[in-house]
Amino acid sequence: MYTIQDETDLVPAVYDGPFEQPMWQTFLDRLRARTGADYAEIAFRPPGGPPGSVTRLWSGRAAPPQLARHYLEDAWQRDPLPYFKLREERIYALEELYESANPQHQAYRREIFAPMGIEAMRIVRVTEPGGLSAWLNITRGRPDFTPADGALISRIVPHFRRALRMYAEVAREKASARIASDVMARLNFGWLRLDAKGVVLEESPEAARLLQHGAGLRRTRSGRLIADDPMIDRKLSAALRSLGAGGAGAVPRALNVSSDPWVDLLLAPAAPDPQGLHPGTQVIAYLQGDSRSLSGRHEQLAELFGLLPSEARFAMALSRGLSIAEAAQNLGITLETARNYSKKVYAKMGARGQADLIRFILTSVLALA
Repeated sequence: MYTIQDETDLVPAVYDGPFEQPMWQTFLDRLRARTGADYAEIAFRPPGGPPGSVTRLWSGRAAPPQLARHYLEDAWQRDPLPYFKLREERIYALEELYESANPQHQAYRREIFAPMGIEAMRIVRVTEPGGLSAWLNITRGRPDFTPADGALISRIVPHFRRALRMYAEVAREKASARIASDVMARLNFGWLRLDAKGVVLEESPEAARLLQHGAGLRRTRSGRLIADDPMIDRKLSAALRSLGAGGAGAVPRALNVSSDPWVDLLLAPAAPDPQGLHPGTQVIAYLQGDSRSLSGRHEQLAELFGLLPSEARFAMALSRGLSIAEAAQNLGITLETARNYSKKVYAKMGARGQADLIRFILTSVLALA
């Protein structure tokens, strides 16, 4: 017989399971102890995982390495258990699934179950609303599990389904975030959450990488974001004051922080935090730039389009949105030389003008470098 305390110990462990490493370890340990099982397991395919990939979380005596390898390489194909046909939340016993009169079933039991001493099992399939199925099972030798063991699992199953849903939704959000993060990284975008004084509250990995590689910005010991260039820092402080004041007149402010490496900064009012995790006026700083020096980009551009080094530097300046006259001044060359460069660069790249040049560079493999 089980007491209320048995269930009370298991339910919190079910809900805490997704946040443990390994997941649900406490729950599986307690379930195994309460039922006298030799082994307790949760098996499921993670959301977004490749077909055939299975996560197994377990407690107790695992299969010997040789037997586990044999199962993964070959025996799983002969497993007769109809996992996806099990009725959801119904507790099944071993004899209900592996028929004594079926030679294939008995051969599989001798091949896999007998070496592990498995003679009794209870298994249940649980599916969360998003479609992820998980199988919870306990196994041991003799004697068989009691009706009370099955009843205990039945009472736990609704809680496990809710915890599985929580895990699946978080996993899906993480998968979406990884995709978005990868896109941001490839485009060299990052973000920082700042308070009204410019103290960094939160940052994306891409923003941290840009700051680490000399983006013309840095954090003080107090965590405040400042620019290396005093003039840029004054503009940054003024923008933060303007946005920190709030009100309907607060509009995003854009700054070019550095030309080598190229880094742009857009400061915008942060959306209100409905969870209240970050109270007070806040600003989101969007960073876009290159963590490497332009010299490396010049070399890649020259190799890709067959440009001379001087032409590549000029093309890179145009790709940053500078006019021919501004590029000439930036590179320290005459306007006439810049015009000659533009003709040669456009001809070699097959561009009809600056808009084509920018498009060719942004859609080339350099965007992924």
